[in-house]
Amino acid sequence: MVVVEEMKRRTFGMQNKAVAGVIEALLMVALVSIVLSVVQLVYIPEVMEQRESEHMDLVSNQISTLKSMIDLQGVTKSTTPISSMLTLGSRELPYFISIKAFGEVSVKEDPGYKITLLPPPGNLPSGIIPLSSIQYAADNSYFVDQTYILEGGGLIVQQPDGDPVMRADPSISSVNNTNSISIKVDLTHVIPAPGKNITSGDGNCFIRTNYSSNKTYIDTIQPGGHIRIYTRYINAWNESLQGLLGIYALNGYINIDESPTGEYLEITPGTKYIVVQLNVIDIYVQIGQGWIL
Repeated sequence: MVVVEEMKRRTFGMQNKAVAGVIEALLMVALVSIVLSVVQLVYIPEVMEQRESEHMDLVSNQISTLKSMIDLQGVTKSTTPISSMLTLGSRELPYFISIKAFGEVSVKEDPGYKITLLPPPGNLPSGIIPLSSIQYAADNSYFVDQTYILEGGGLIVQQPDGDPVMRADPSISSVNNTNSISIKVDLTHVIPAPGKNITSGDGNCFIRTNYSSNKTYIDTIQPGGHIRIYTRYINAWNESLQGLLGIYALNGYINIDESPTGEYLEITPGTKYIVVQLNVIDIYVQIGQGWIL
């Protein structure tokens, strides 16, 4: 009888140890699950937001470099093509649930966006100059979306919940004469290559730019005439022109006004007439590999 009771007690003791091991394993699994859930729900979004913010800083530098390369080609009139890299998006984190960011770069042409001169210069009977642009649009998952626009030689930045801002002014210089204000503008006109004007994704792409030609239009704007800039980014252009030419508007020499409908920005003579020299620099643009220019 004693032997039987001891065997029973030993058996019961072994079962207690087994149950305790299972409970410890379940607690460890629960603890790990809680830690992973906290990391996934709290820290991963913060890490991804930081990564996308750093990617936006990188894109800002790359777009600025692209603008510098285009400006250099316009000044030197070099026909040697230049390729600039642009990082479209950022990748997800390994081993965790996260969403990658995408981007799209394209050359935009819209007949509604233009610069008009009245009266038209003799070598430009229509008085119309197209205003095309290179645009990068971010599709972020954690950080605010941003759009970078190279238009008319200026660099514009826009966010969904704000007004567009001119990050880098277009090339505009001026001289105050006795009876006139002379304004010189170097206007970049980008021309897309057919079939190579848009791409999207999350990797790197290359934008190839190539100087084509330069046309100069000289016009005298008397009372009743105007210079009008039709653009989607009225606020950015208005702030830029107020900074570059605002002193003349303040003195009443010229007027810088936004149309009541917000369709265009208008420069008109005040107490002095305007002599404008508009240098239109044609730059061919090709997005992606497989050069055809």
